[in-house]
Amino acid sequence: MHNSQFSIFNFRLKKSIIAVLMAVFAVGALQAQVVKKSDSDDRKKKDDGAVVISDRQQAFFEQREPSDADLQWMKVIYRSLDLTKGKNPALYYPEEPNEDGQSLFFIIMRLLANNQLTAYEYLDGREMFTDEFKVNVAELLDRFHVMYTPAKGSTEKNPKYTIEDADIPGNEVLSYYIIERWEFDTRSNAMKTRVDAVCPVLHRTDEFGGEAIKYPMFWVKLNDIRPYMANQYVFTDDDNNLARYSLDDFFKLNMYTGEIYKTKNLRNLSLMQMFPEEKDLKHAQDSIERRLQAFNNDLWVPDREVLMAQKKAREELENEKAEAEGDTEDDEVTEDKKEEKKSSVRRSTKRGSKAKEDKSSSKSKNTKIKQRKPKSTTSSSTTATRSVRNRKRK
Repeated sequence: MHNSQFSIFNFRLKKSIIAVLMAVFAVGALQAQVVKKSDSDDRKKKDDGAVVISDRQQAFFEQREPSDADLQWMKVIYRSLDLTKGKNPALYYPEEPNEDGQSLFFIIMRLLANNQLTAYEYLDGREMFTDEFKVNVAELLDRFHVMYTPAKGSTEKNPKYTIEDADIPGNEVLSYYIIERWEFDTRSNAMKTRVDAVCPVLHRTDEFGGEAIKYPMFWVKLNDIRPYMANQYVFTDDDNNLARYSLDDFFKLNMYTGEIYKTKNLRNLSLMQMFPEEKDLKHAQDSIERRLQAFNNDLWVPDREVLMAQKKAREELENEKAEAEGDTEDDEVTEDKKEEKKSSVRRSTKRGSKAKEDKSSSKSKNTKIKQRKPKSTTSSSTTATRSVRNRKRK
């Protein structure tokens, strides 16, 4: 009886061990399938060239807009960034993606093609970042003659496109328009500058050549592409080949160089329309720049150290001016002395010639007198001889 019970117990134990082993093998196979599936998904994402950004990453890089209650003053500036000037070439190079990364325009076009970014119509100063003015990517590509094909998995609600690197006109995007906001925040009591949106501008020539025509393409909210720009580091100096700044830093630190071509106004006029003359246009641009730079400094009373530094700078400037004026006066004095010396030499030569003439005239007079003396001497001697003879006779 005991043997039969023991055998039954062994049978049940073996059965439970086999069940546990089968469960372990099943879990391992399931994990292998999950890993294999995730690997295939990662490979697919890598092949598509898409970079997935989580909501947490998006919130981390997003630059929050201050509320109207915190703002006391704001100025909206439109700038044109020439990609051949200053540090702006960092937005243009590399022309095609390589081991150093890709340019800003390639990043934007890849995100648009993968339906990861929203673009808005260029309305020339009346920009509206609402659903009504969203850009249809297919129509945009057709408008600017960019070759594309529908990507795998593209649907009507989630359209995706495949664009070859050679078909992206990155070499024709030679400038950007940006919307720059200058805001005085009461919480921080300081002026802040942030870039709100960017617009790539194509520079294309027609079939007959000539000067390139600018074609603004679309507006993109900078907050929407900040996480992707933060992953792309760029060179900002030819002397230092270490890429220390990302594209996000480039805009946050205002490292770009751009001319003001418009300020937000009621009539929606550009500075070129307000000031047709080139001289007046340049003066208006410089005036706006100076006012923006001096606005924050004019808000507060400077401390004693700043005042002393300003006083010292003024004194040095006055000393430099005085030295410069002294040098000019010394030059004038030396010139006057030279003129006086020349005039004195002229007078002395005139006097010397006159004295020579007087000497020569006096010599001639003396010679004439000396010639007459013998006659006078002869006459006087004869008279004296006669007087002596008369005395002897007496």
